[in-house]
Amino acid sequence: MGNRLYVGNLPFQADAAWLRSTFSASGDVTDVQLVSDRETGQSRGYAFVTMSSEAAASKAIANMNGSVVNGRTLKVNTADARPNPRGGDRAQDTDASRRKSR
Repeated sequence: MGNRLYVGNLPFQADAAWLRSTFSASGDVTDVQLVSDRETGQSRGYAFVTMSSEAAASKAIANMNGSVVNGRTLKVNTADARPNPRGGDRAQDTDASRRKSR
């Protein structure tokens, strides 16, 4: 298991500061990437949160997966690393690289 988490079904009002604050209850948060629409800037409803350790990531999954925020049930699990078709490390994946392949 890694320490990078996928957080889905976020309310559109959620921002990076809220994610950092909420997930820090489970351990140190090292990075937050809230994915937003390139044209409108509005949240796309999901984010990636990187925790400082696998133990903190496991705790965050246990604490946050299935919790309800503003009427939306969060989905929190380990982010799957997908291979980069151009080679290299895809650890810094963003939705921009996926848009190019459409």
